[in-house]
Amino acid sequence: MSWLVIFALIVSGVFVGFINTLAGGGTIISLSLFMILGLPANIANGTNRVAVILQNLTSVGEFKRKKILDVKKGTNLAIPTMIGAIVGAQIASEINENIFRKAVAVVMLVMVYFIVTKPSQWLKGSATLREKPVSWFQYVIFFLIGVYGGFVQVGVGYFILAGVVLGAGFDLLRANAIKVWIVLLYTPLALVVFILNNQVRWDYGLIHAIGNVMGAFIASRFAVSWGANFVRWVIIVVIIVFSSDLLGLINIREFITSL
Repeated sequence: MSWLVIFALIVSGVFVGFINTLAGGGTIISLSLFMILGLPANIANGTNRVAVILQNLTSVGEFKRKKILDVKKGTNLAIPTMIGAIVGAQIASEINENIFRKAVAVVMLVMVYFIVTKPSQWLKGSATLREKPVSWFQYVIFFLIGVYGGFVQVGVGYFILAGVVLGAGFDLLRANAIKVWIVLLYTPLALVVFILNNQVRWDYGLIHAIGNVMGAFIASRFAVSWGANFVRWVIIVVIIVFSSDLLGLINIREFITSL
């Protein structure tokens, strides 16, 4: 492995870790880079999980240290997500990729609408919802989110944030803390499935994780001082860029290749 490849893996990892911790969608950079370096899509998908685990381990540590992570509620929401992730990682789906990408893009753009038009709900949350126990409907929603996360991972953070904010009543800052906790709990289960199918390139995954950890540390360390409003705008920008790529308006992979 050349020093140029090592440099690309680490630097891209910093951006991915930062974006994923504050919002989501950074995985598109990881998958694009891995495939540019010659990994098949399925191995790129499995390899990415190595960095995701270490990235979220770092974020969780910082959020817990700052006492903004509700471990109990987050774990309750993570249980169905973990089950769904195992299912998603085992699915041999034949769904048309173009239709799949466009459907995800539309859902994310709808989320931007709610973030822009109802900012108070995202910034302040709802104490009434936070005090309620996790409902069966939420279990079903987070199971489905887990299926998606186990299957592809890209953009799963947005769905988790929507479920935690709109369904559980947390503001974006605390929802981000719960998001990284949930991802940390389910990703090892998905990784095991990929390992059993020989779909992990460990050297790429571990080197990429160095950058992911750095980016996650920066984002989680300063998220509290920057506040929920800053996180909100990061999410809006990243969703618009990511959705534009999914809809074919821009091509992130081609942009990365041209650098």
